Amino acid sequence: MASLRARERRPPRISQARRWRREGVRLIRRAGAIRRFSLLRGLLGPDVTGARQSLTALAVSSVTATGAGVLLAAVTGTLERLPGLLVLVPAAIGMRGNIFGALGSRLATTIHAGTFRVTARRDTIVGQNIIAAAVLSLVTAVVLGVMTKVLAPVFGLRSVVSLAELIVVSVVGSVVASAVVLVVTLALAASTTRRGWDLDNVNAPLISAVGDVVTLPALFLASYLVGIAVATPLIAIASVVASAAALGWSWRSGMEQLWSILRESMPVLVGTGIVLIVAGVVIEHRLDDFAERRAVLILVPACLAAAGAIGGILSSRLSSKLHLGVIEPRALPQRGARLDIVFGFTLTVPVFVLNGVLAHGFAELFSLSSPGFVRLVAISLIGGLLATALAGVIAYYGTVVATRIGVDPDTYGIPLVTSTVDLAGAASLVLAVNWVGLQ
Repeated sequence: MASLRARERRPPRISQARRWRREGVRLIRRAGAIRRFSLLRGLLGPDVTGARQSLTALAVSSVTATGAGVLLAAVTGTLERLPGLLVLVPAAIGMRGNIFGALGSRLATTIHAGTFRVTARRDTIVGQNIIAAAVLSLVTAVVLGVMTKVLAPVFGLRSVVSLAELIVVSVVGSVVASAVVLVVTLALAASTTRRGWDLDNVNAPLISAVGDVVTLPALFLASYLVGIAVATPLIAIASVVASAAALGWSWRSGMEQLWSILRESMPVLVGTGIVLIVAGVVIEHRLDDFAERRAVLILVPACLAAAGAIGGILSSRLSSKLHLGVIEPRALPQRGARLDIVFGFTLTVPVFVLNGVLAHGFAELFSLSSPGFVRLVAISLIGGLLATALAGVIAYYGTVVATRIGVDPDTYGIPLVTSTVDLAGAASLVLAVNWVGLQ
Protein backbone atom coordinates (compact mmCIF):
# COMPACT_ATOMS: atom_id res chain seq x y z
CA MET A 1 0.00 0.00 0.00
CA ALA A 2 2.83 2.37 0.92
CA SER A 3 4.67 1.50 -2.25
CA LEU A 4 1.49 2.28 -4.25
CA ARG A 5 1.17 5.75 -2.65
CA ALA A 6 4.85 6.43 -3.29
CA ARG A 7 4.38 5.44 -6.92
CA GLU A 8 1.41 7.86 -7.19
CA ARG A 9 3.53 10.75 -5.79
CA ARG A 10 6.38 9.97 -8.21
CA PRO A 11 6.32 12.24 -11.32
CA PRO A 12 5.30 10.49 -14.50
CA ARG A 13 8.18 9.09 -16.53
CA ILE A 14 8.90 10.87 -19.83
CA SER A 15 10.25 8.78 -22.63
CA GLN A 16 13.61 9.60 -24.19
CA ALA A 17 11.93 10.34 -27.53
CA ARG A 18 9.57 12.85 -25.92
CA ARG A 19 12.51 14.59 -24.17
CA TRP A 20 14.31 14.84 -27.49
CA ARG A 21 11.21 16.37 -29.11
CA ARG A 22 10.88 18.93 -26.33
CA GLU A 23 14.57 19.80 -26.56
CA GLY A 24 14.23 20.16 -30.34
CA VAL A 25 11.29 22.55 -29.98
CA ARG A 26 13.25 24.60 -27.44
CA LEU A 27 16.27 24.84 -29.76
CA ILE A 28 14.09 25.78 -32.75
CA ARG A 29 12.43 28.55 -30.75
CA ARG A 30 15.81 29.76 -29.55
CA ALA A 31 17.13 29.77 -33.12
CA GLY A 32 14.10 31.78 -34.26
CA ALA A 33 14.70 34.31 -31.48
CA ILE A 34 18.37 34.60 -32.48
CA ARG A 35 17.38 35.11 -36.13
CA ARG A 36 14.88 37.84 -35.21
CA PHE A 37 17.49 39.50 -33.00
CA SER A 38 19.99 39.43 -35.86
CA LEU A 39 17.47 41.05 -38.20
CA LEU A 40 16.67 43.73 -35.61
CA ARG A 41 20.37 44.35 -34.98
CA GLY A 42 20.82 44.84 -38.72
CA LEU A 43 18.09 47.48 -38.65
CA LEU A 44 19.92 49.48 -35.98
CA GLY A 45 22.61 50.45 -38.45
CA PRO A 46 24.08 49.27 -41.76
CA ASP A 47 26.83 46.72 -41.22
CA VAL A 48 29.19 44.81 -43.46
CA THR A 49 26.66 42.03 -44.00
CA GLY A 50 23.93 44.47 -45.00
CA ALA A 51 26.28 46.28 -47.38
CA ARG A 52 27.35 42.99 -48.95
CA GLN A 53 23.73 41.91 -49.44
CA SER A 54 22.74 45.27 -50.96
CA LEU A 55 25.78 45.52 -53.24
CA THR A 56 25.21 41.99 -54.50
CA ALA A 57 21.55 42.73 -55.23
CA LEU A 58 22.45 46.07 -56.88
CA ALA A 59 25.10 44.38 -59.04
CA VAL A 60 22.49 41.88 -60.25
CA SER A 61 20.14 44.80 -60.90
CA SER A 62 22.80 46.66 -62.89
CA VAL A 63 23.60 43.68 -65.09
CA THR A 64 19.97 42.90 -65.85
CA ALA A 65 19.01 46.55 -66.35
CA THR A 66 21.93 47.00 -68.74
CA GLY A 67 20.68 43.98 -70.65
CA ALA A 68 17.27 45.68 -70.83
CA GLY A 69 19.06 48.80 -72.07
CA VAL A 70 20.64 46.80 -74.88
CA LEU A 71 17.15 45.66 -75.91
CA LEU A 72 15.92 49.26 -75.70
CA ALA A 73 18.75 50.38 -77.98
CA ALA A 74 18.00 47.51 -80.36
CA VAL A 75 14.31 48.42 -80.76
CA THR A 76 14.91 52.08 -81.54
CA GLY A 77 13.09 51.55 -84.85
CA THR A 78 9.95 50.43 -83.01
CA LEU A 79 10.18 53.46 -80.70
CA GLU A 80 10.40 55.77 -83.70
CA ARG A 81 7.54 53.96 -85.47
CA LEU A 82 5.23 54.20 -82.42
CA PRO A 83 5.62 57.71 -80.99
CA GLY A 84 4.77 57.83 -77.33
CA LEU A 85 5.87 54.27 -76.59
CA LEU A 86 9.16 55.45 -75.07
CA VAL A 87 7.13 57.68 -72.73
CA LEU A 88 5.40 54.54 -71.46
CA VAL A 89 8.62 52.58 -70.88
CA PRO A 90 9.90 54.28 -67.66
CA ALA A 91 6.34 54.41 -66.31
CA ALA A 92 5.68 50.69 -66.94
CA ILE A 93 9.06 49.62 -65.54
CA GLY A 94 8.76 51.97 -62.57
CA MET A 95 5.23 50.81 -61.77
CA ARG A 96 6.41 47.21 -61.43
CA GLY A 97 8.98 48.36 -58.90
CA ASN A 98 6.45 50.56 -57.12
CA ILE A 99 3.78 47.88 -56.73
CA PHE A 100 5.95 44.88 -56.00
CA GLY A 101 8.65 46.80 -54.15
CA ALA A 102 5.92 48.01 -51.76
CA LEU A 103 4.62 44.45 -51.55
CA GLY A 104 8.10 43.21 -50.61
CA SER A 105 8.49 46.02 -48.08
CA ARG A 106 5.20 45.07 -46.38
CA LEU A 107 6.26 41.42 -46.33
CA ALA A 108 9.63 42.43 -44.86
CA THR A 109 7.83 44.16 -42.00
CA THR A 110 5.79 41.01 -41.30
CA ILE A 111 9.02 38.99 -41.31
CA HIS A 112 10.62 41.34 -38.76
CA ALA A 113 7.46 41.16 -36.66
CA GLY A 114 7.43 37.34 -36.88
CA THR A 115 3.98 37.12 -38.55
CA PHE A 116 5.02 36.14 -42.08
CA ARG A 117 3.48 32.85 -43.29
CA VAL A 118 3.35 31.47 -46.83
CA THR A 119 -0.21 30.30 -47.42
CA ALA A 120 -2.70 29.93 -50.26
CA ARG A 121 -5.63 31.34 -48.26
CA ARG A 122 -6.77 34.66 -49.69
CA ASP A 123 -8.03 36.07 -46.37
CA THR A 124 -4.57 35.97 -44.76
CA ILE A 125 -2.10 38.87 -44.67
CA VAL A 126 -0.03 37.39 -47.50
CA GLY A 127 -3.11 36.41 -49.52
CA GLN A 128 -4.65 39.88 -49.36
CA ASN A 129 -1.32 41.45 -50.32
CA ILE A 130 -1.09 39.19 -53.40
CA ILE A 131 -4.62 40.09 -54.54
CA ALA A 132 -3.91 43.78 -53.95
CA ALA A 133 -0.76 43.63 -56.10
CA ALA A 134 -2.66 41.91 -58.93
CA VAL A 135 -5.53 44.42 -58.87
CA LEU A 136 -3.15 47.37 -58.72
CA SER A 137 -1.16 46.03 -61.67
CA LEU A 138 -4.26 45.85 -63.86
CA VAL A 139 -5.80 49.17 -62.81
CA THR A 140 -2.59 51.20 -63.02
CA ALA A 141 -1.82 49.76 -66.46
CA VAL A 142 -5.08 51.22 -67.77
CA VAL A 143 -4.42 54.50 -65.98
CA LEU A 144 -0.89 54.74 -67.44
CA GLY A 145 -2.22 54.28 -70.97
CA VAL A 146 -4.78 57.05 -70.47
CA MET A 147 -2.34 59.43 -68.79
CA THR A 148 0.28 58.92 -71.51
CA LYS A 149 -2.25 59.93 -74.15
CA VAL A 150 -3.38 62.96 -72.14
CA LEU A 151 -0.05 64.22 -70.79
CA ALA A 152 2.34 63.62 -73.69
CA PRO A 153 0.89 66.48 -75.82
CA VAL A 154 0.85 68.76 -72.76
CA PHE A 155 4.63 68.37 -72.48
CA GLY A 156 5.30 69.00 -76.14
CA LEU A 157 4.88 65.60 -77.86
CA ARG A 158 2.39 66.20 -80.63
CA SER A 159 2.51 62.82 -82.33
CA VAL A 160 1.31 59.95 -80.10
CA VAL A 161 -0.38 56.65 -81.01
CA SER A 162 -4.09 56.20 -80.24
CA LEU A 163 -5.54 55.74 -76.74
CA ALA A 164 -6.67 52.16 -77.46
CA GLU A 165 -3.17 51.23 -78.67
CA LEU A 166 -1.52 52.70 -75.58
CA ILE A 167 -3.95 50.85 -73.26
CA VAL A 168 -3.34 47.55 -75.06
CA VAL A 169 0.44 47.84 -74.90
CA SER A 170 0.33 48.95 -71.26
CA VAL A 171 -2.14 46.30 -70.03
CA VAL A 172 -0.78 43.30 -71.94
CA GLY A 173 2.79 44.20 -71.00
CA SER A 174 1.77 44.72 -67.38
CA VAL A 175 -0.12 41.42 -67.04
CA VAL A 176 2.74 39.38 -68.47
CA ALA A 177 5.43 41.16 -66.45
CA SER A 178 3.46 41.28 -63.18
CA ALA A 179 2.84 37.52 -63.16
CA VAL A 180 6.59 36.91 -63.26
CA VAL A 181 7.50 39.62 -60.74
CA LEU A 182 4.84 38.41 -58.27
CA VAL A 183 6.26 34.88 -58.24
CA VAL A 184 9.78 36.23 -57.74
CA THR A 185 8.68 38.55 -54.91
CA LEU A 186 7.05 35.72 -52.96
CA ALA A 187 9.98 33.37 -53.59
CA LEU A 188 12.41 36.07 -52.43
CA ALA A 189 10.44 36.67 -49.21
CA ALA A 190 10.32 32.95 -48.43
CA SER A 191 14.00 32.47 -49.29
CA THR A 192 15.27 35.37 -47.16
CA THR A 193 13.17 34.10 -44.25
CA ARG A 194 14.80 30.66 -44.45
CA ARG A 195 18.32 32.05 -44.84
CA GLY A 196 17.99 34.71 -42.15
CA TRP A 197 18.72 37.60 -44.54
CA ASP A 198 17.19 41.05 -44.22
CA LEU A 199 14.63 41.39 -47.03
CA ASP A 200 14.88 45.20 -46.74
CA ASN A 201 18.46 45.04 -48.05
CA VAL A 202 17.71 43.07 -51.23
CA ASN A 203 14.03 43.58 -51.99
CA ALA A 204 14.12 46.82 -54.01
CA PRO A 205 17.19 46.00 -56.19
CA LEU A 206 16.16 42.46 -57.05
CA ILE A 207 12.51 43.32 -57.74
CA SER A 208 13.71 46.23 -59.86
CA ALA A 209 16.06 43.87 -61.71
CA VAL A 210 13.31 41.37 -62.47
CA GLY A 211 10.95 44.19 -63.47
CA ASP A 212 13.53 45.54 -65.91
CA VAL A 213 14.16 42.13 -67.45
CA VAL A 214 10.53 41.19 -68.05
CA THR A 215 8.70 44.51 -68.52
CA LEU A 216 10.57 45.85 -71.54
CA PRO A 217 10.32 42.61 -73.57
CA ALA A 218 6.64 42.31 -72.54
CA LEU A 219 5.94 45.83 -73.82
CA PHE A 220 7.81 45.09 -77.04
CA LEU A 221 5.77 41.91 -77.63
CA ALA A 222 2.55 43.76 -76.78
CA SER A 223 3.42 46.37 -79.41
CA TYR A 224 2.71 43.75 -82.10
CA LEU A 225 -0.98 44.01 -81.14
CA VAL A 226 -0.97 47.68 -82.16
CA GLY A 227 -2.84 48.43 -85.37
CA ILE A 228 -4.89 45.23 -85.56
CA ALA A 229 -8.29 46.51 -86.71
CA VAL A 230 -10.63 44.51 -84.45
CA ALA A 231 -8.41 43.11 -81.68
CA THR A 232 -6.90 46.38 -80.49
CA PRO A 233 -10.14 48.20 -79.53
CA LEU A 234 -11.71 45.01 -78.11
CA ILE A 235 -8.71 44.32 -75.85
CA ALA A 236 -8.69 47.97 -74.74
CA ILE A 237 -12.40 47.89 -73.82
CA ALA A 238 -12.05 44.53 -72.06
CA SER A 239 -9.10 45.91 -70.06
CA VAL A 240 -11.07 48.92 -68.85
CA VAL A 241 -14.07 46.75 -67.87
CA ALA A 242 -11.86 44.19 -66.09
CA SER A 243 -10.05 46.86 -64.06
CA ALA A 244 -13.36 48.41 -62.94
CA ALA A 245 -14.75 44.97 -62.04
CA ALA A 246 -11.60 44.13 -60.03
CA LEU A 247 -11.93 47.31 -57.99
CA GLY A 248 -15.64 46.66 -57.39
CA TRP A 249 -15.03 43.08 -56.25
CA SER A 250 -12.25 44.20 -53.89
CA TRP A 251 -14.54 46.78 -52.29
CA ARG A 252 -17.33 44.22 -51.77
CA SER A 253 -15.06 41.35 -50.69
CA GLY A 254 -15.07 42.31 -47.01
CA MET A 255 -11.28 41.86 -46.74
CA GLU A 256 -10.26 44.96 -44.82
CA GLN A 257 -6.53 44.83 -45.45
CA LEU A 258 -7.03 44.33 -49.19
CA TRP A 259 -9.24 47.40 -49.49
CA SER A 260 -6.96 49.37 -47.16
CA ILE A 261 -3.94 48.67 -49.40
CA LEU A 262 -5.89 49.63 -52.53
CA ARG A 263 -7.31 52.77 -50.94
CA GLU A 264 -3.90 53.94 -49.75
CA SER A 265 -2.00 52.83 -52.87
CA MET A 266 -4.13 54.22 -55.69
CA PRO A 267 -3.58 57.94 -55.02
CA VAL A 268 0.18 57.60 -54.64
CA LEU A 269 0.48 55.28 -57.65
CA VAL A 270 -1.52 57.63 -59.86
CA GLY A 271 0.63 60.52 -58.67
CA THR A 272 3.84 58.61 -59.24
CA GLY A 273 2.54 57.49 -62.63
CA ILE A 274 2.33 61.13 -63.68
CA VAL A 275 5.89 61.69 -62.49
CA LEU A 276 7.11 58.61 -64.40
CA ILE A 277 5.37 59.73 -67.59
CA VAL A 278 7.10 63.10 -67.31
CA ALA A 279 10.38 61.19 -66.94
CA GLY A 280 9.55 59.34 -70.16
CA VAL A 281 8.80 62.64 -71.91
CA VAL A 282 12.21 63.97 -70.83
CA ILE A 283 13.90 60.97 -72.45
CA GLU A 284 11.65 61.00 -75.53
CA HIS A 285 12.70 64.59 -76.26
CA ARG A 286 16.32 63.40 -76.48
CA LEU A 287 15.56 60.24 -78.49
CA ASP A 288 17.46 61.51 -81.54
CA ASP A 289 20.62 62.14 -79.51
CA PHE A 290 20.31 58.80 -77.73
CA ALA A 291 19.70 56.99 -81.02
CA GLU A 292 22.89 58.53 -82.40
CA ARG A 293 24.90 57.32 -79.37
CA ARG A 294 23.05 54.15 -78.44
CA ALA A 295 25.38 53.34 -75.56
CA VAL A 296 23.76 56.26 -73.69
CA LEU A 297 20.34 54.73 -74.38
CA ILE A 298 21.65 51.53 -72.76
CA LEU A 299 22.31 53.57 -69.62
CA VAL A 300 18.68 54.69 -69.28
CA PRO A 301 17.16 51.55 -67.68
CA ALA A 302 20.33 50.86 -65.68
CA CYS A 303 20.55 54.34 -64.15
CA LEU A 304 16.82 54.56 -63.43
CA ALA A 305 16.84 51.07 -61.89
CA ALA A 306 19.90 51.74 -59.73
CA ALA A 307 18.67 55.11 -58.47
CA GLY A 308 15.23 53.69 -57.71
CA ALA A 309 16.72 50.60 -56.04
CA ILE A 310 18.96 52.63 -53.73
CA GLY A 311 16.03 54.86 -52.86
CA GLY A 312 13.92 51.74 -52.28
CA ILE A 313 16.53 50.26 -49.92
CA LEU A 314 16.55 53.47 -47.89
CA SER A 315 12.75 53.67 -47.80
CA SER A 316 12.32 50.01 -46.86
CA ARG A 317 14.88 50.14 -44.05
CA LEU A 318 13.44 53.38 -42.67
CA SER A 319 9.88 52.02 -42.83
CA SER A 320 10.83 48.92 -40.86
CA LYS A 321 12.61 51.04 -38.24
CA LEU A 322 9.58 53.29 -37.86
CA HIS A 323 7.24 50.27 -37.54
CA LEU A 324 9.45 48.70 -34.85
CA GLY A 325 10.05 51.95 -32.97
CA VAL A 326 13.81 51.97 -33.58
CA ILE A 327 13.58 55.58 -34.84
CA GLU A 328 10.95 58.27 -34.39
CA PRO A 329 9.33 60.36 -37.17
CA ARG A 330 11.19 63.60 -36.44
CA ALA A 331 11.95 66.61 -38.62
CA LEU A 332 15.69 65.98 -38.28
CA PRO A 333 16.91 62.40 -38.86
CA GLN A 334 18.08 60.49 -35.81
CA ARG A 335 21.35 58.58 -35.82
CA GLY A 336 19.83 55.36 -37.16
CA ALA A 337 18.25 57.21 -40.09
CA ARG A 338 21.46 59.17 -40.81
CA LEU A 339 23.41 55.91 -40.95
CA ASP A 340 21.00 54.57 -43.58
CA ILE A 341 21.33 57.72 -45.70
CA VAL A 342 25.13 57.52 -45.57
CA PHE A 343 24.79 53.83 -46.37
CA GLY A 344 22.93 54.75 -49.57
CA PHE A 345 25.72 57.07 -50.68
CA THR A 346 28.35 54.39 -50.11
CA LEU A 347 26.43 52.19 -52.56
CA THR A 348 26.18 54.90 -55.22
CA VAL A 349 29.76 55.19 -56.51
CA PRO A 350 30.51 51.50 -57.20
CA VAL A 351 27.06 50.84 -58.65
CA PHE A 352 26.99 53.75 -61.11
CA VAL A 353 30.59 53.21 -62.15
CA LEU A 354 29.62 49.60 -62.86
CA ASN A 355 26.65 50.83 -64.93
CA GLY A 356 28.96 52.94 -67.10
CA VAL A 357 31.44 50.10 -67.53
CA LEU A 358 28.70 47.62 -68.45
CA ALA A 359 27.06 50.04 -70.90
CA HIS A 360 30.37 50.60 -72.70
CA GLY A 361 31.14 46.87 -72.69
CA PHE A 362 27.77 45.93 -74.18
CA ALA A 363 28.06 48.73 -76.74
CA GLU A 364 31.43 47.37 -77.86
CA LEU A 365 30.11 43.81 -77.88
CA PHE A 366 27.13 44.64 -80.10
CA SER A 367 28.94 47.31 -82.18
CA LEU A 368 26.72 50.16 -80.96
CA SER A 369 27.88 53.78 -81.13
CA SER A 370 29.33 55.17 -77.88
CA PRO A 371 30.67 58.54 -76.71
CA GLY A 372 33.67 56.71 -75.23
CA PHE A 373 34.47 54.86 -72.01
CA VAL A 374 35.43 57.86 -69.86
CA ARG A 375 32.48 59.99 -70.97
CA LEU A 376 30.02 57.16 -70.45
CA VAL A 377 31.26 56.40 -66.91
CA ALA A 378 31.22 60.12 -66.08
CA ILE A 379 27.65 60.51 -67.35
CA SER A 380 26.53 57.53 -65.27
CA LEU A 381 28.32 58.62 -62.09
CA ILE A 382 27.24 62.29 -62.22
CA GLY A 383 23.64 61.35 -62.92
CA GLY A 384 23.69 58.73 -60.16
CA LEU A 385 25.10 61.05 -57.49
CA LEU A 386 22.51 63.73 -58.26
CA ALA A 387 19.64 61.22 -58.18
CA THR A 388 20.85 59.56 -54.94
CA ALA A 389 21.09 62.91 -53.15
CA LEU A 390 17.40 63.45 -53.82
CA ALA A 391 16.62 59.82 -52.94
CA GLY A 392 17.93 60.27 -49.39
CA VAL A 393 15.74 63.33 -48.79
CA ILE A 394 12.59 61.81 -50.31
CA ALA A 395 13.09 58.42 -48.62
CA TYR A 396 13.36 59.92 -45.15
CA TYR A 397 10.68 62.61 -45.30
CA GLY A 398 8.34 60.44 -47.36
CA THR A 399 8.29 57.71 -44.70
CA VAL A 400 8.11 60.27 -41.88
CA VAL A 401 5.14 62.11 -43.39
CA ALA A 402 3.35 58.81 -44.10
CA THR A 403 3.84 57.75 -40.48
CA ARG A 404 2.65 61.08 -39.09
CA ILE A 405 -0.56 61.15 -41.12
CA GLY A 406 -1.36 57.58 -40.09
CA VAL A 407 -0.79 55.59 -43.31
CA ASP A 408 1.55 52.67 -43.92
CA PRO A 409 5.04 53.92 -44.90
CA ASP A 410 5.67 50.56 -46.59
CA THR A 411 2.81 51.33 -49.00
CA TYR A 412 3.73 54.96 -49.63
CA GLY A 413 7.51 54.96 -49.18
CA ILE A 414 8.83 52.92 -52.12
CA PRO A 415 6.41 54.24 -54.79
CA LEU A 416 7.04 57.84 -53.72
CA VAL A 417 10.81 57.42 -53.64
CA THR A 418 11.30 55.34 -56.76
CA SER A 419 9.04 57.43 -58.98
CA THR A 420 10.58 60.70 -57.82
CA VAL A 421 14.06 59.25 -58.21
CA ASP A 422 13.16 57.93 -61.66
CA LEU A 423 12.24 61.44 -62.74
CA ALA A 424 15.34 62.83 -61.05
CA GLY A 425 17.41 60.05 -62.63
CA ALA A 426 16.09 60.84 -66.11
CA ALA A 427 16.65 64.59 -65.63
CA SER A 428 20.07 63.96 -64.06
CA LEU A 429 21.09 61.71 -66.94
CA VAL A 430 20.09 64.36 -69.50
CA LEU A 431 21.87 67.02 -67.42
CA ALA A 432 25.00 64.86 -67.22
CA VAL A 433 24.88 64.35 -70.99
CA ASN A 434 24.73 68.12 -71.45
CA TRP A 435 27.65 68.67 -69.05
CA VAL A 436 29.93 65.90 -70.32
CA GLY A 437 28.84 65.95 -73.97
CA LEU A 438 28.57 63.12 -76.48
CA GLN A 439 31.47 64.08 -78.75
